[in-house]
Amino acid sequence: MAHDPHTAVTNEPDDGAITLATEQEAVLQPPSEGTEGQAQHSTGEGLEHVEGYRRPEHFAPEAWTAPTASLPDIGEASYGPPPLAPETVHGPDDRIQITNTSVYPWRVHCYLLITARDNALYQGTGWLLGPHTLATAGHCVYIKGSGVAGRDGWVKSIQVMPGRNGASLPYGSITCTSFRSVTGWTTNGDENFDYGAIITPSNIGSTTGWFGFGVWSDSDLLKTTGNISGYPGDKPPGTQWYAARGIDSVAPRKVYYDIDTAGGQSGSSVYRIDSTGRYGFGIHAYGGARVNSGTRFTTPVFNNYVAWKA
Repeated sequence: MAHDPHTAVTNEPDDGAITLATEQEAVLQPPSEGTEGQAQHSTGEGLEHVEGYRRPEHFAPEAWTAPTASLPDIGEASYGPPPLAPETVHGPDDRIQITNTSVYPWRVHCYLLITARDNALYQGTGWLLGPHTLATAGHCVYIKGSGVAGRDGWVKSIQVMPGRNGASLPYGSITCTSFRSVTGWTTNGDENFDYGAIITPSNIGSTTGWFGFGVWSDSDLLKTTGNISGYPGDKPPGTQWYAARGIDSVAPRKVYYDIDTAGGQSGSSVYRIDSTGRYGFGIHAYGGARVNSGTRFTTPVFNNYVAWKA
């Protein structure tokens, strides 16, 4: 039987604890606005309502002190330093800072302080899609091809900080050591399978809320507004930034867009908004000279996340 690159793997000793849902027709997993604090309404036009932002027309917390240092993007661990010229902001920088990060949906986005096996520190982004599960890029939880002895493999731990805003941690920081990905990434290092999950030891998502997620056709995605918010490394440390644009193109396992991002946003949700809420359809993972890209939610990806959020 051919090896399935969507085969789920974990850093925990008993792989048998992972039970995949059987292949099923894709259905939406619903979002939640959580039980605490305010929620913000969207514009009704498929993007978030942020004062001053216009979509471009072209194309149980722990006590923790937020780190103040600028950390390298977790992508550098697997792919090395980026070129000197920025490649992920296309044309004018359309990103806008979010400061009310304790409000839904911004509190769903989480700053990740990642400690590799050799104790090197990196930053990334994740987003809650259930009470105790974050989606993120595979390279945020499993490092490939660093060339540094003792660095490759499952990361040692990740501090998850929902809705971080600089030095402010409205929901504290949670130490996480339970991770998921698939063999297409951990064994093959294939960017088409660059997705993973972080399992939190508490149900922080019940407080903050979470995004739904789903699988859509090519034609649906191509007329969708993509929204991304996360923690870019070229901005003040730990600050959250948002941008939105249309989807440029799609491939069987990837989505492409010219939504402005930067290193540090690996693992961000690429999401759409409709009358029933916010739904992730991609996981941002790569910058590019003309467009950026993320791993697309297909039926196997969807099924893995349904199992990981159980």
